[in-house]
Amino acid sequence: MVGELDLRLLRHFVAVAEELHFTRAAARLYLAQQALSRDIARLERQLGARLFTRTTRRVALTPDGERLLLRARELLALHDQTVREVQGFDGGRPLLADLLAEGHTPARVLEAARRRAPRVELVARFHGGFGAALELLLAGRLDVAFGRSEGLGRPFPGRLARRPVRLEPLALLLPDEHPLAALDAVPMEALRGTRVDASVGNEHAPEWVDLGTRLLAAFGAEPSPAHLHAEGLEETVRHLRAEGLPILTLLERPLAPGVLVRPLTEPVPLYPWTMVHGRDLRHPGLDALHAGVDELARQERWLESPPDHWIPGPDAALFGLA
Repeated sequence: MVGELDLRLLRHFVAVAEELHFTRAAARLYLAQQALSRDIARLERQLGARLFTRTTRRVALTPDGERLLLRARELLALHDQTVREVQGFDGGRPLLADLLAEGHTPARVLEAARRRAPRVELVARFHGGFGAALELLLAGRLDVAFGRSEGLGRPFPGRLARRPVRLEPLALLLPDEHPLAALDAVPMEALRGTRVDASVGNEHAPEWVDLGTRLLAAFGAEPSPAHLHAEGLEETVRHLRAEGLPILTLLERPLAPGVLVRPLTEPVPLYPWTMVHGRDLRHPGLDALHAGVDELARQERWLESPPDHWIPGPDAALFGLA
């Protein structure tokens, strides 16, 4: 029996074949290099063929790899063209949106969009990182993604469109017995010399790690060492209690008993939410999402920043901040 080819693995193979360099290919795909190497090894096992020769100085295609490259490009081109054609005229299919995590700003946008377009099927998923969602957008396996679209280690892809959604204040997630929990708000200066969990090691969300490490470095705090990223509220609370370190988070987020959120101030650090989709996407669900953003941003002044704020330079330019 002929096995099925995984288009995601083929796309990763083509990136390595074109770059002939795993580090550059990983950056192009918004992946960790180890994850990319595992994917190539998996594809080789599926095909029963070696696709690359690797030394400390160079990467080269094998004869089998050269044959696969020709067909892989044809398959991916046909796949992407099919997706574009379907997206261009079929508004009856569901629209798939990655909301990053449950209970955050994008979930409110989705609710507003569903109220406006109750007959349009809007399907949500929660992957936990914009970097990973962006890969799916580029592969045509996702329609819309929300998150910070800077800090990904490479320029924003030109075939995608993005719009600012919200400037949301950042905060600390704390156990209720932590000394900082006694404050109504935590001045950034209070973090000097403090270790804070900024999710370093989360390869699915390089944009969040970049924001967190920039912020902590700017005010003399230190990110905790890289670790496996806890997903979901229950696991996050377990990690918080096990490690005892403040966790950098968004001001609006679900809570559990025994944990608190305290806003960061002086200055107020901001998380720049954007909505990203293919430039050619035409779908009534996308129109409803845009309308939902417009409604909430107007009602709650989502795009207004406090006078005393902090935001990385690339995000400031995108949001029109001085």
